[in-house]
Amino acid sequence: MSWQAYVDDHLMCEIDGNHLTAAAIVGHDGSVWAQSPNFPQYKPEEITGIMKDFDEPGSLAPTGLFLGGTKYMVIQGEPGVVIRGKKGTGGICVKKTGLSLILGIYDEPMTPGQCNMIVERLGDYLIEQGC
Repeated sequence: MSWQAYVDDHLMCEIDGNHLTAAAIVGHDGSVWAQSPNFPQYKPEEITGIMKDFDEPGSLAPTGLFLGGTKYMVIQGEPGVVIRGKKGTGGICVKKTGLSLILGIYDEPMTPGQCNMIVERLGDYLIEQGC
């Protein structure tokens, strides 16, 4: 299966009538493996900041998580595994696998729990596959 198929078929899937706003799979170096058409253009330093938080959990808490120039308030996650952020009625979930970051961005009516489930399930599957 291509990386784009994972985005199209698994991350952008419908759950209870809702979809993620945008999703992507990127390498630890920030290179795009696959993304939805409306995934924000991000800066390399934004991915560097996310990777640093996986290595040093809590490093994003004081400044927030930035992606595509949008600032998300970092909320509960799993240190070294998942980072979750909130902005208004939406948010972001980032799951780290062995080789990539799975990113999902949502807005109402999708709930944070639905976003987390979609992103983290795919991340767990890719980890099991050695990716």
